[in-house]
Amino acid sequence: MNTLNTAPSIAFFAAESPDARTAFAELTARYGAGDLNQADIVVVLGGDGTMLRALHQTMNRRVRIFGMNCGTVGFLMNRYDATGLVERVRRAEQVILHPLQLTARSSDGQEHRLVAINEVSLLRETAQAAKISIEIDGRERMNELVCDGVLVATPAGSTAYNLSAHGPILPLASGVLALTPISAFRPRRWRGAILPQRAKLRFIIREPERRPVSATADFNEVREVTEVTVCQDQNTALTLLFDPEHHLEERILQEQFQA
Repeated sequence: MNTLNTAPSIAFFAAESPDARTAFAELTARYGAGDLNQADIVVVLGGDGTMLRALHQTMNRRVRIFGMNCGTVGFLMNRYDATGLVERVRRAEQVILHPLQLTARSSDGQEHRLVAINEVSLLRETAQAAKISIEIDGRERMNELVCDGVLVATPAGSTAYNLSAHGPILPLASGVLALTPISAFRPRRWRGAILPQRAKLRFIIREPERRPVSATADFNEVREVTEVTVCQDQNTALTLLFDPEHHLEERILQEQFQA
């Protein structure tokens, strides 16, 4: 393990975009290519989608992730600069994220397990609106939500699909999850709920043959689900690094004051 006086081992994970590949070539020429399976630090080059893919790929080992924006929004990324990378990594502030664990049962009886860093979303598959009942910690809270879908977002993911669906922005330290309907028809005025991060959610699909629903964890999908449970995985910790002036907590706060 490296000490503060030893340069950390760095590897790079890049998107396929021209900007990301150019950045990859520049950085590997300066710092070496590194080994993704052995590095202390993985530097991600791209946008938020690339960051999510890198987090999923490195989830099962202890590694710190430092993103540099070569994409569009880059909410989870730092600014791109090829110089002074080792010093930036040493100065960076840590953010610990806990992903969501999804367990879904599909219409063929199979059980599927997926992990989400941003959100878990349930979406109708056809023109028919979905009908979903919602249980929280074993207690039914909504007998029937008629909607295009519903999602569960972590604080880190609350500014993504959740925000587009008019869900709340959650500070990282809030210790809560957002439960947000997507185009709710009944109850029409229901805007969702904010739940403790240790809550266990269970969604039961009503009329699944007539009104099929898919379940997606970030970018992984299970089709024709009949039942889905979602909870936070406290045993898995993901470490993101941010420049002090671009800390994720500050970005989330700033986002709440955007017009």
